[in-house]
Amino acid sequence: MSNKTVSIDVQKDLFGANKGAAISNADEFKKHGIHAFDVMGSVGSGKTLFIEALCEEMSGRYKILMVAGDLATRIDADRVASHGIDTVQINTGNACHLDARMVRFALKDVDLSKYELVFIENVGNLICPAGYSLGVEKRIVLLGITEGPYMVRKHPLTIKRADIIVINKIDLAEVLDFDVEALVSDVREVDSDLPVFLVSSKTGQGIDEVVHGLGL
Repeated sequence: MSNKTVSIDVQKDLFGANKGAAISNADEFKKHGIHAFDVMGSVGSGKTLFIEALCEEMSGRYKILMVAGDLATRIDADRVASHGIDTVQINTGNACHLDARMVRFALKDVDLSKYELVFIENVGNLICPAGYSLGVEKRIVLLGITEGPYMVRKHPLTIKRADIIVINKIDLAEVLDFDVEALVSDVREVDSDLPVFLVSSKTGQGIDEVVHGLGL
């Protein structure tokens, strides 16, 4: 298996309640010794480039699978696949998020024994994905500074449900006159203990700190 695409009918209950599927996913990942991460963020936050940067950093040490969630196309999956990474594309049609049942269905024919890391790029949305556990080890929320200064204040629930916050595109902070520290302070207001990493996925700045923060 290298790269595949599945289309999901979100109106059909494939595996029962999301909670049960999330537990099953977690058990499956644990059985194979896989570290799995859900990467969430708005459209344009830089999720795909962030995953590409992580793969470039770690592909020499780990066998990686990337699962891409999107309404249509496999553009993002193909970008990651160009780095020699195996991918699975989930096309949700009209659903604004991935859920655990979709992930379980997409991976049912995948030999997970081949992999050590799984990065799941959720559908570009900073609202709906937060409500659906996928059975992963950690949730990573990307905040691209090009999205404006009020993302945390507008989406506190998503921040609360994150395990790691990545403030992305910091290479543009000076050009945009963006106050990165103010955004960090907003995160601290929601959760003072939440790890926050300042990253430029384009230049690679901060990627090694994220890898360390993931325990890898």
